[in-house]
Amino acid sequence: MNGVQLRSLTPSVLGILVRRGADFAAAEDAVQDALVEAVRVWPADPPRDAKGWLVTVAWRKFLDATRADAARRRREDRVEEEPAPGPAPPVDDTLQLYFLCAHPSLTPSSAVALTLRAVGGLTTRQIAQAYLVPEATMAQRISRAKRTVSGVRFDQPGDVATVLRVLYLVFNEGYSGDVDLAAEAIRLTRQLAAAIDHPEVAGLLALMLLHHDRRAARTAPDGSLVPLAEQDRGLWDTESIAEGVEILQAALARDRLGEFQAQAAIAALHADARSAAETDWVQIVEWYDELARLTDSPVVRLNRAVAVGEADGPRAGLAALAALDDSLPRHAAVAAYLHERDGDLATAARLYTEAARKAPNLAERDHLTRQAARLNARGVADG
Repeated sequence: MNGVQLRSLTPSVLGILVRRGADFAAAEDAVQDALVEAVRVWPADPPRDAKGWLVTVAWRKFLDATRADAARRRREDRVEEEPAPGPAPPVDDTLQLYFLCAHPSLTPSSAVALTLRAVGGLTTRQIAQAYLVPEATMAQRISRAKRTVSGVRFDQPGDVATVLRVLYLVFNEGYSGDVDLAAEAIRLTRQLAAAIDHPEVAGLLALMLLHHDRRAARTAPDGSLVPLAEQDRGLWDTESIAEGVEILQAALARDRLGEFQAQAAIAALHADARSAAETDWVQIVEWYDELARLTDSPVVRLNRAVAVGEADGPRAGLAALAALDDSLPRHAAVAAYLHERDGDLATAARLYTEAARKAPNLAERDHLTRQAARLNARGVADG
């Protein structure tokens, strides 16, 4: 069993320990210790039941840590007997664990950060990038969240909005980052949609499907990024598009608009266009206006500037961009694109180079570097 497969067992094992009475922070430490032990032991002596082995070892490590901590001795009376070795119950605890991590004692932002780190498997750096904050700031936030829930009994699940935010960020990291979590986020959101009749749950599921349907076209055979306008739309998953649109239409019909429904509507307009030239950018700008009203997010306004540039011309897009903080992630890339469309190739090349230095992942950095090189080559040729 490789590292990715081993990590895939973590949420279920963690959920079992929490249900047996372990507080979340101690359970997380125990599971991590069990994973380390598995890496050491399994190559020479692989278990017949990997999950059962992890549950048993993690529970023993939790008990050892509990007994060693005098401040936690009162909880020893409440813990259940150590489970016997053998197959663990085939229960998927992941979605339940998402709700438990969204504990009422935490602020929504802290609950999201803690869940992404402990259950989603994202690194502190990836979470910091998603929140547009320094890595050190996010590390402190996660540490405070762990301290807050340490010793808290997880019998009060958090709200749907916080869980949706976690699932959205997990999907985004899986869709565009270094770790493939997109399919897992879709699976969990399907479970949530089946359990809860909520238009924003449906909106999030539609959004995920309408982005995931383009996945096969997003990268070239050499792994390089393919921009939306250049993608082979014949590679898009039409069944996923149809399902996403159907789910979105049913959610919008309930007239309880939320940010995920608005984002899904934008994705549906892209999916509906038979070519990049046929994209209804005017309607996309209108949906970005709705989304900005709902979220007041600078990232939404950044994406809106691109749409304005397509609908009303690059100078209108640059005017919209001028109102935003140039330290925003991908601000330089958007500015480069709009300047190129406006014919200012020298400025665009410089901005593509700047954007490449700030890129959050290797694929995006390489793409932006190639864009700068292309424009620089054109400048030399024209000169």
